[in-house]
Amino acid sequence: MTKLVEWVLGISVISAALALVTFDLLDMRLPEAYREVAGPMPLYLLLVFGCYEVATFNGCEEASKELQAQIKEAK
Repeated sequence: MTKLVEWVLGISVISAALALVTFDLLDMRLPEAYREVAGPMPLYLLLVFGCYEVATFNGCEEASKELQAQIKEAK
């Protein structure tokens, strides 16, 4: 399974769950508090994803070395 398929599948599952809670599509009679939390949840998830990406950014050592070499060459 490619990374794109994994991301699309994950986003689809999360979107479906949020839609079910937000719009009460299955008539589950959820409390109003659940709907209030589900509204801004995509923004929270985006913020958490951004923080995770920043925290794990150091995985590009080859690109870092290449960039450093280009900087030295430019000087």
